[in-house]
Amino acid sequence: MLERELFTLLDGTGDAAFTADQQGIICSWNRGAERLFGYPSADVLQKSCAELFQGRGALGTLVCRDQCEVQECVAARREVPNYDLEVKARSGRRIWVNISIIVFQADRTRRRLIVHLARDITDRKKSEDLTQQVLQAARQLASLENDPAHPAPISPLSEQERKVLRLLAKGKSPGEVARELGITPRTLRNHIHHANRKLRTRNRLEAVMHAIRRGLI
Repeated sequence: MLERELFTLLDGTGDAAFTADQQGIICSWNRGAERLFGYPSADVLQKSCAELFQGRGALGTLVCRDQCEVQECVAARREVPNYDLEVKARSGRRIWVNISIIVFQADRTRRRLIVHLARDITDRKKSEDLTQQVLQAARQLASLENDPAHPAPISPLSEQERKVLRLLAKGKSPGEVARELGITPRTLRNHIHHANRKLRTRNRLEAVMHAIRRGLI
């Protein structure tokens, strides 16, 4: 009864959501999942999510397998942080999703179900990849020897501004930078604004590129 109520609840949400048992067999699949992944529920129920998604991590390594880390964490009653996963949609193209996990256990049957809530982050990943390519190009330019250019003097960056730009240069998002430095998003925006004024740049990407070019980070 509780499982049916859970499935009904998930089917009413706008987000993509599906449940799997501790063996990775899909038990429910809502309309949001149909829209995101392209598979109708009839095609996926009682099938292995590892076989369906063929999920890969950030390094391109296979993450989805018969006994995945999510199942191991659930079995050990460890918290599962949200994670990014590249999966195969029904169309054959691969998309990036961010997945959050909720563990549901029916009191009567003691069966555990792993609820997966998925959000499409494909555009964000493309933007991050493009940023990394631009930053790599900036590093290559900065490493050129016998550079005849002599950039105009600038006001020195504070140590906190350097830390912000270093983390952005590593491809971290503004939210990740703020959390790592223990500052608010508003304070982070102020640091980026001051760095832009000092470097005479217009946005954070230009600031990072110029800081790398000048050997400041």
